[in-house]
Amino acid sequence: MAELAQSSATPIALRDITTRRRFKTPNFLRSPLTIVGLVIVALFLFAAFAAPLISPYDPNKQQLSLRLKPPTADHILGTDQLGRDVFSRIIWGARISLMVGLVVVISASIFGTFIGLVAGYFGGWLDDGLMRVTDIFFAFPSLILAMAIAGALSPSIENAMIAIAVVTWPVYARLVRGQVLSLRKREFVEAAESVGASGARIIRKHLLPNSISPLLVQASFDMGGAILIAAGLSFIGFGAQPPLAEWGVMISDGRKYVTTHSWLPLFPGIAILLTVAAFNLIGDGLRDALDPRLRGNL
Repeated sequence: MAELAQSSATPIALRDITTRRRFKTPNFLRSPLTIVGLVIVALFLFAAFAAPLISPYDPNKQQLSLRLKPPTADHILGTDQLGRDVFSRIIWGARISLMVGLVVVISASIFGTFIGLVAGYFGGWLDDGLMRVTDIFFAFPSLILAMAIAGALSPSIENAMIAIAVVTWPVYARLVRGQVLSLRKREFVEAAESVGASGARIIRKHLLPNSISPLLVQASFDMGGAILIAAGLSFIGFGAQPPLAEWGVMISDGRKYVTTHSWLPLFPGIAILLTVAAFNLIGDGLRDALDPRLRGNL
């Protein structure tokens, strides 16, 4: 048994070294588009955290004498139909949108990863049952299902986050299950099983660490997707509610003035576009840095 444990330590150790070295910062930063994405996200993160300091006006302060003013030096992005500063509302909206994306991705990835690990490792009837449940969620378009859930729970930003997380977790479950199925017959897993390691320990120490790379890539893409769905729910009235400074709400309020005061829906729409595109660029960079086939190492 001692010889077996000693012989099994080598592939496990080699696996750990491979996992730690899989991500290389120079490869991640090699693409100019990835750097652009990082800069954009960093700017929005700074705006979200420093909103009370850099916002020139109260985002909910109404000044009817200044309603529908075009961009000027005092209001660089103009004012809305209630005289509120559009630039200030976009800054505060960044805090809400990034919070939505972060909460959705963390909650959906944790739950979906747990389901995928259990289904992929134990297999059998448990795998079949869990995957049929995920198939039910995949049968509906994400936005339609999120609308139904948010509407049933009553419109609010909190319920919108719950709805988006519910429709997002199956992606992680499928992704992790596929990773586990490809890893469960690898030498380091068989070595761990041969020395009596429990299923929970194998999942925690060996399968989960080797599934992190695709999870990070998926999470980067889903950050942008969650922000976009949240804005869509708010636009149609199932998400954030006025007077909350949220980008989808701002576009919904400004659509009535799109032909006469185009800056009202335009600027929050640009904010959504830049944020979603930036997270997609980061996801592409992570995929290139974490996949050795795309680095030309194979």
